[in-house]
Amino acid sequence: MNNTLDVGKIVNTHGVRGEVRVIANTDFPEKRFAPGTQLLTSDGKTELTVASHRRHKQFDLLTFEGYEDLDSVESLKNETLFVRKEELHDLDEGEFYYFEVIGSQVVTVDGDVVGEVTSIMSPGANDVWVVKKQGSQDELLIPYIDDVVKGVDIDAKKVVIEMIEGLDE
Repeated sequence: MNNTLDVGKIVNTHGVRGEVRVIANTDFPEKRFAPGTQLLTSDGKTELTVASHRRHKQFDLLTFEGYEDLDSVESLKNETLFVRKEELHDLDEGEFYYFEVIGSQVVTVDGDVVGEVTSIMSPGANDVWVVKKQGSQDELLIPYIDDVVKGVDIDAKKVVIEMIEGLDE
């Protein structure tokens, strides 16, 4: 499924009215899970149309058209949800999709190689980029803020950062 992107995983059902709990793996859950959105399951053949979306604790709760009760969604547990790449929307200047940043080389403003972005977390006010340090198993957590991230070149898969005090401890 090279023309799709992983946007979340159904981890359980929620209640008896066909709602499922999803752990999102997407930059824009409000757009990815908007009613009417078409999602694919792991087999690449089952297409689901989002009927409703709401946040509850750390989960996104979804219902799908044609899946009105607990029995109908039970088989969807542990399914990964995908969106077709052609359904991605254009981003504003300075915005990036996670998949565009993951795999990028991270260097300091002085040109020193730090490592590679392996994942992105969205814990609160700003994203945090997880960087596997070069030549080590250690990870560095880079907050995506102007004081730290000085440049992102998606085409070159390169991120330039300012090593502020306390960042590499």
